[in-house]
Amino acid sequence: MVAGLLFLALAFFAVGQAGATRNGAQSAADAAALAAAQESRDQFRLDLLGNLLQPGYLDDIFNGNPLGTFNGCAEAARFADKNEADLDTSKPSSGCGWTGDGRWGFTVDVITQKPMGDSVLPGTEDEKAEAHATAVVEPRCTFKPAEDDEPPAEEEPEEPGEPGEGEEEPVSPGELVCDGKGLSIDPVNPVLPDMSVLFSVRLAED
Repeated sequence: MVAGLLFLALAFFAVGQAGATRNGAQSAADAAALAAAQESRDQFRLDLLGNLLQPGYLDDIFNGNPLGTFNGCAEAARFADKNEADLDTSKPSSGCGWTGDGRWGFTVDVITQKPMGDSVLPGTEDEKAEAHATAVVEPRCTFKPAEDDEPPAEEEPEEPGEPGEGEEEPVSPGELVCDGKGLSIDPVNPVLPDMSVLFSVRLAED
């Protein structure tokens, strides 16, 4: 009876050990997916700055379905390793890839670097845990185009030899509305707040 109870205790311990390994794999997958999406979001800043005075572009990004261009899978691999896991290259996505469903995000598959270890359950000592996660980038702001209420001014003939005449002054394309607060876009010195203010990164279902 004592031997039976001892075996049951070891079996429960092995199950708990396997559960802990599985939880560690899931934590690694979550961290890797979030890291990939966040890196893609942060690198998108340069594209956004380059098109900040284009109302149509801003409307597509903040009022439509934004899609970044930077692949953040290198960060996914780094964060998986920090959590004692590797990208599972046996998967079709080689462990990390774009969601492929029209969303701006990444799906990640990881496998733990260490197996579960010795236990009373035969055949489990070399088993590694696998996990899957998806993270997406979503706008936190909307774009409100500038209203063009003023009628066009009458054109005056240009005087020869006077530089600067006839050049149009840059006009603000509108404003970004984040959490109910408007952020006017300065056409002369366009600046952006931190990307975390403009876009959120979260875990999502496939």
